[in-house]
Amino acid sequence: MEESLIFKGLRATLVERLKEKGIRDINVLNVIARVPRHLFLPTGFEKQAYEDKPFSIACGQTISQPYTVAIQTELLQVQRFDKILEIGTGSGYQAVILAEMGAIVYTVERLRELYLGARRTFRQLGYSIDSSWSDGYEGKENNAPFKGILITAAIPQIPQKLLDQLATGGRLVAPVGKEDMQTMTVVEKISDNEFNTFHHHSPFKFVPMLKGTDSNIHHPAFLNKQ
Repeated sequence: MEESLIFKGLRATLVERLKEKGIRDINVLNVIARVPRHLFLPTGFEKQAYEDKPFSIACGQTISQPYTVAIQTELLQVQRFDKILEIGTGSGYQAVILAEMGAIVYTVERLRELYLGARRTFRQLGYSIDSSWSDGYEGKENNAPFKGILITAAIPQIPQKLLDQLATGGRLVAPVGKEDMQTMTVVEKISDNEFNTFHHHSPFKFVPMLKGTDSNIHHPAFLNKQ
């Protein structure tokens, strides 16, 4: 069934807002104009999907506002056939944006409900995205190195294990800082032990990146702490 012209119009309006906010990468803008963000939100909130705002999803998490998705994707400088690792699948929207950019996408999610929901969405939309229910701090060592690594949760500092999985010449993009506010940080890997780091000036606010998976809640040691 052909998609409603209403949603196409809402996405076109959203793209104009992103241009006004400084997004310049035409490939990023074209992809955001194509991907139906409303399919990643709970039923009944379709029209809110194209407001430039974050939105609550399951497990107390959020789908990032479109500007945040756009700036992270733009900073990553994705090229066709780049192998990209996303840390924090969430709804799956960012992973699909990367796939539409032509990347080979690996994504990990620590919350099983979100992992299962995103995997189901990928299949329904016909995307071949490698998704895992695992600890983002561990990355995907068996599939490394990656040309790009995108972290979609707040971290106090970038884990060395993820830097080790970044290919020479690759980029890592992450919101770094305390839980109340972060700076979007870009790390370029020059050699095995040499990195260039720079920061995007705008402040951001992400949910924190936690270690482990939610399977930990079934462990007696965890239950005894409650």
